[in-house]
Formats: sequence, C-alpha cells, structure tokens
Amino acid sequence: MGLASRTKTWWKAVTRQEQLNNEIEDELAFHIESYANDLMRDGLPREEAFRRARIELGGVAVQKENIREAWGTRAWDELRSDLRYAWRMLAKSPGFTAIAIGSLALGIGANTTIFTITKQILLDKLAVHKPDELRLFAWTAAKKAIAHHTWGYWDQTPDGKTICTSFSYPIYQQLRQQNHVLQEVFAFKNFPRLTATIDGKAEAVTAQMVSGNFYQALGVKPILGRGIQDADDTAPGSGPVAVISDALWSRRFGRSPDVIGKTVQLNLTPITIIGVNPPGFTGASSVQSSPDVFLPFSMAPIAAPKWADKPLLTDANFWWVLVMGRVKSGIPDETARAALDVTLNAAVRSTMTIEKDRSIPSFTLQDGSRGENFAGRNFAKPVYVLMALSGFVLLLACANLANLLLARASSRQREMSVRLALGAGRSRILRQMFTESLLLSLAGGLAGLLLGYLGRNAIPRLLSSSWETTTTNSHFDWKIFGFTATISIVTGLLFGLAPAWQATRTQVSSGLKENAQSATQRNHNVTGKAIVIVQIALSGLLLVGAGLFARTLANLNNSHLGFRPDNLLLFEIQPPRTRYAAPKDIALYRQLEERLTSIPGINSITLADMALISNSISNSDFAPDGLSQKAKDDSSAYTIAVGQTYFSTMGIPIRSGRGFNETDTETSRLVAVVNQQLVKEFFPNVNPIGRTFLSDKKHIEIIGISGDTRYANLRDEPPATFYLPYRQQPEGEQEMTFAISSTRDKASILPALRDAVASVDKDLPLLDIRTQNEQIAETTKEERIFASLTSGFGMLALILASIGIYGIMAYTVARRTNEIGIRMALGAQSGRVLRMVLREGSWLAGIGVIAGLAIAVAMGRLIASMLYGLKSYDPLTLSGAALFLVIIALAASWIPARRAASTDPIKALRHE
Repeated sequence: MGLASRTKTWWKAVTRQEQLNNEIEDELAFHIESYANDLMRDGLPREEAFRRARIELGGVAVQKENIREAWGTRAWDELRSDLRYAWRMLAKSPGFTAIAIGSLALGIGANTTIFTITKQILLDKLAVHKPDELRLFAWTAAKKAIAHHTWGYWDQTPDGKTICTSFSYPIYQQLRQQNHVLQEVFAFKNFPRLTATIDGKAEAVTAQMVSGNFYQALGVKPILGRGIQDADDTAPGSGPVAVISDALWSRRFGRSPDVIGKTVQLNLTPITIIGVNPPGFTGASSVQSSPDVFLPFSMAPIAAPKWADKPLLTDANFWWVLVMGRVKSGIPDETARAALDVTLNAAVRSTMTIEKDRSIPSFTLQDGSRGENFAGRNFAKPVYVLMALSGFVLLLACANLANLLLARASSRQREMSVRLALGAGRSRILRQMFTESLLLSLAGGLAGLLLGYLGRNAIPRLLSSSWETTTTNSHFDWKIFGFTATISIVTGLLFGLAPAWQATRTQVSSGLKENAQSATQRNHNVTGKAIVIVQIALSGLLLVGAGLFARTLANLNNSHLGFRPDNLLLFEIQPPRTRYAAPKDIALYRQLEERLTSIPGINSITLADMALISNSISNSDFAPDGLSQKAKDDSSAYTIAVGQTYFSTMGIPIRSGRGFNETDTETSRLVAVVNQQLVKEFFPNVNPIGRTFLSDKKHIEIIGISGDTRYANLRDEPPATFYLPYRQQPEGEQEMTFAISSTRDKASILPALRDAVASVDKDLPLLDIRTQNEQIAETTKEERIFASLTSGFGMLALILASIGIYGIMAYTVARRTNEIGIRMALGAQSGRVLRMVLREGSWLAGIGVIAGLAIAVAMGRLIASMLYGLKSYDPLTLSGAALFLVIIALAASWIPARRAASTDPIKALRHE
C-alpha cells in the first residue's frame, strides 16, 4: 500500500473516531440531562441535580467506554429515550398538549368524515363486474321532438335541448334485439315504495324492476339462491318471483337460509323469494343505497299500480325504462353510439306515429359506472363546499399547532441553552424537537381516527328523514383516513421545522440568563404573527360562510307559507290496485275519512294527493275557455287533488267564491278552485268565478279563488295552482296524504289512527307519519346541514384563532419584558403600555379580517345559488363577522396586555 493510500485510510479512521467521540459526547450530555431532570422532579435544585448526575455517571471516559460497549443497541435506546423525554415534556404542559392534539384531531376527523362522503358520492362505482365498461343510454332532442309521456330524469343541455334517460319498453326491446356493438343491453327501473306483507305484517319497501339478463350482464351472483333470468321475464303477469337485498334479509328474516322459497305478498300479490343479493350490491341505479326487492319487468302491473290500466310493456308512447349496456372490446363509444342511433331511429318510426312538425331524438351514451348518479348531480356542489370548509379547518388546526410550537420553543430557550452547555449537539436538539412534533401528530392522528369513525354516519343521518329508516350508511374508508392522516402528520412535522430550527439557534450565553432578551434585541417574530393573520383570515372566511347559511335558513323558515302548519299530522295510505281499482279507491278514502273523523281529539281531517312543501310537483295543461292563452306553446299549471275540507284544515283562505263541499261529488259537474297567482297569469283584470278551462281534455268550472301557498319548497314563489276534488278523479288516486288537525301529540293519537285504519283494512299500513312542520324541515335539511357545519367550523376556527392571538401576544409580552420595564421606568403610564399591546393585537386582527373578508367575497360566487334572500356579499353578514373577530382578537389580547401594564420596572430590569 502506497503512502497516499495509507494516509487516506488513516484520515478516514481519525475522522470516524472524531465523529464517534462527538456522538458519545452528545449521548453523555443527554443521559446527564435526563438523569438531572429526574432528580429535579424529586425536588432537588437544578445546580445540585446536574452536579450529582455528573458524579454518579462516573466521568466522561468511563461513560465513553460504556456507550461503546452498548453501540449495537444505541439507536433503539436513543429512540426510546427521545420518546420518553418527549412524552415527559408534553405531560408537563397538559394545556398545550390537549390544545395541540385536539386541534389536529378535529382537523383529521372532520376531513376523514367529509372526504369519505365525497368519495362515496362522487367517486365510488357500482359493486359489479368491471363497472367502467357500463354505459347508460340517453337521448337528446329539440323542444319539438316526438310527442310522448316521460317518467324519469330529464334536464336541459347548454344549447337548450332536452336530455333524458327514459325509453319505452318496446324501444328497449328493439335496442336489445338489434344490438351488435355492445356485449349486453339490459333495462331497470326504480320504484320508490311498494307495500310488502311479510309474516302478516305490512310495511313499505323499495323496489327495482329489472330485465331477465340483468344479473348476467352485471356479473353479479346472489349469495343465496339465484338471480332473475329471462324465463322469469317472458310475459306480463308471469314469474311472480323476487330477489331481496342483504339489508332486507337481515332486517326481516334474521339472515336465515330458509328465506329461499318463502312466499310473501307484494301489493297483496304472492311472490316467491328466489335469491339474496351480496351485501355490497346496490342495483344499477345508485351506489349509495339498495332497493329492498328486485322484480322482473313482467310484474310491472303489480309493481306500478298507478299505471295498472296502462299497458306499460307495450305502450310505445310512455317512456319510462332505463337502459344500460356493457361496451365491447375494440369498439369505440362513438362507433357504438352511431350504430345505436340508427337503431333508435328505426325503433321510433316502427312503434310511434311522427307528426310533420316533430323530430326524432338523437341517441347518446353516458358513463354508467355510477348508475343514474343522482347523488353526484344533486350534491356535487354542496360536497365541494364542505370539502373546502373542512380543508380550511385542517389548515387552521395546523397553523394553530405551528404557533403553539413556536411559542413553546421560545419558552424553552433556557432548557436548550443548558443542553448545549452540557455538550449536546444541535442535531440532537433538532431531532428531539422533531420527535415531540411527531408524537403530537401521531396522538392527533389517533384521536382523529376515533372522531372520523364515530362521525362517519353523522351527515347521512342529517340527510335522512325523521320518519324514515336511514338506508345510506357511510362506510369508514381506511384509504381516506390514511391519506388525511399522512397529510396531517407531514404538515405537523413541517410546522415543527421552524420551532426546531429556532431551538438550535439558541445562544448559550444569553439563554442561561434569567432573562434572555435585552431591550436592544427585539425579535419581531414575523413567522408567528403571519400564522396568526392566516388564522384570523380563515376564521373570518368560515364565520362569513356560517352567517350566510344561518341567515339563509332563517329566511327560509320565516318565508310566508300561505297556510297554517301547526298541529297538523300527516301520513300516507297506499291501497294496492289489485284490491282497490278505481273507483274502489275513492270509496276507500271516503270510508277512511269518515272513520278517522270520529276519533276524539281530531278537529278536522282532509286528504290530498301530495303534501305541501314536500319537493313533489304535479302539473297539468291549463287552457281557459274563451280567452287567449298565456303563450303560444302549451300552457300548464300546478294541480292538487284534495278533500272537501282541505282549505279549512290547512288554513288556506278563500278570497272569493267558495271551497269544495258535499255537493261536489263523483256525479256532479267538474269544479276547481284556483289560487291568486293563477288568476294573475291567466285571468288578468277578469273575474274567473263561473268561467271554465280545459285540462286533460275535460272542461272544469272555477268556483273559488284561494290564497297563494308555497307548493314544492320554500325557495320558489307560489306558482299558478288549481285544486280539484279527489272524488272527481275517474282514474282514482294510487296514494293519498291524510292531514289530521289535532291538539293531541303524535304519540298519543297514533294508536287510535292505526286502529281506525285497521278496522277498514288490516293490510293498509300508515306510511311516512310526520307533522307538517317536520315535512317542511325535511325540505331545508341541506340548508340546516350547512348552517350547522359552518357554524361549528366557524366557532372552532374562532377558538383556535383566539388561542393563537393569545399565544402570540403573551409570547411578545414575555420577549419585551425588559423593554416594557425601561419604558415604565422612564415614565410610561400603565394605560399607555396597555394601549400599545392592544394596538399590536388590533392590527394583527385588522389585517386578518380584511384578508378573510376579501377571500369570502371572492369565493361567494361559488355558494351564491345556495343562498336565499341575500347576496353572497351581504353587508350585514360581512360587517358582523368582522366586528365579532375584532372583539375576539381584543379579548384574547387583553390578558397579555394587562400583564404588560402591571410589569414592575425594577424586577424587569434587575437581571440586565
């Protein structure tokens, strides 16, 4: 080996030995400090504790040898020592630790809950084989397309066309038979509620009608029995079979395998259960919830009693079936769309009569991996707003943690100086500070996990009706938690970087003094103040959002209804058409009305085919006889079929003419009551009493004018509406809402109501029992959720910001103690010092408030459509939030300011 090589080897050995000695020195200093801290907890003074620690550890040389012998386990010992020391330091400051962990826990928990719901609504796909291959059939058409009746979803495209996903059953059959570009074409249709009688007990269930190849096309196998097959769907009235959901199997059959082959009644028709679906399968319509029962299309007359007199499976003019297909490998979507467009055109021409001024719809394909995706369309914007709010809460929690760590690092400068004086390396101090930050982040993550798990169903419960069983559960998503926790831990470590770096820059000489800061060494702490400004800005943004949504909810609740909602109890009766075909259903309602009226405590009773403020609408053509129509195109108005005491029971005033009475029977002339808005639109400057109009090819006489009422919801102004006696509906009513006016509470009167209905027909359950006020509250649940969540987030933000302001002002006062002492020694009065500190807190709050309000105004456009009765830049809300924040900021600064004002100048200057 040459001289150069030997020199290089020797130099490496020397360098390694020096590095080892330095590390041993750091280890020795750490052990001395740890042992001295234990002695100080036993009551020994600091100087005596460190002296005894050095003596008992036996000297540096001996300690070096001992550490060399334990070199193999050093890393583990160091980690344990760091964690033990970090835990002891956190335990010594329970207030700091609780606030830090609580802040992170709330941030992680809220984000885990919101992101889980977001994933379920916007990202989750149907639990079927390769859901990305599914395509939902749709069509687009100009306003004057083929004339047909539509039952299903439709919307307007940006270019003014109509887009719809409903097809007639004959057209579906041709699309399936003529298909050469897709693997499978199948159909389905949701039915919101049917009456099922299981073991003698009647209840409402949801259903989905499916084609015979439904299970095969989706690649789903029942966990018990078999799925619906083509043989079950051969002809109307055949195949009285059903496959039930896992939830219904658990709820009503105790998960017994004997359910296969069991006969139950659906709308009083016996059916046989042939299978049970897998737990995660929700059908083809929705990802969030599953229908209870799956039926073949051959049972349409049973499942759709409202249209029992319509040939649903043969009527080409009634478009109601949803159709889906699975793409074929190698065939692009545009190629499949073009081929199916030709098939649709031919199917329409062969099954329908096309007038000269009408056009045929154009076929289109949509993503079917999430079914109809109603939740995604209806809740996408609210969910994004909630995600932003929860993200702000997480950012605020991290900012609060950073501020707390900065203040804590400043208060520990003397400790760091002692450690540096004893020989600890700066890298060791940096590592210790990071260990404490990591421990805080992990504790906050675990607490956030618990909050996220407990709160996973909080929002689904808020979205559910008070009178319905919650069918949508938000499953706890470990991927979402892992992502949120990782982000939180990383941010916790990042925000711990500045305090750790500050700790390593501690000057040993000044840090060992009783007061480490002189009047000429003011530390402006720009980082801490910037964090406080960010906290105040985020708090202002959240407070403005809370104020806007709270005022929206208040405006909705205070809107004029036009009727009296108090002391009204509502429930539905849905008689099956197999037993009560028209006009037997009308006779049944009359009998129930008479029986219920005799119950003690009932003031009055009435019926309607729908409840007011229930997000339901029914409109019909309306053409006044002898007067020009409101528009050239078809004119229409909203309509409700009601009982004769409807107006008096609901508290709707009759402004002119009369309401309905006993003379308005099935055989008398057809009559109607119209509201004031309809008179304004169709009969301006004309008295409509005694005039007639044409609706549904029938001439009806107007006998009265009623006051205007809200119809479907609280947001829309009262529409043009006409009321008809339900007794004059020859086609009958599939379902009626009973409204009971009574001063008795719901619990005390319900048994009598059930007994009265059972005395007429024991197979008729009372459905959706609720008060009218509960019904109204149901339509404002989205606003209530936003008002509740934003108010909660806003208060949390306010608390965290207050802590941040207090922390930074207390830190500032502590750093400027001797400066304040000099000021007071030179003649400054306490009031002047008080104003000085408050002024600093005020400008911090002012900058944060201005920034927060500016961001709130800029982002207000995102929520403008969700507000009611006010603008997103509402001056009252903005000024109220600003004033509230300034008051809180001054209150948080008051204690440090008072402490500064009461400083004794002699004590402040003594150590200098």
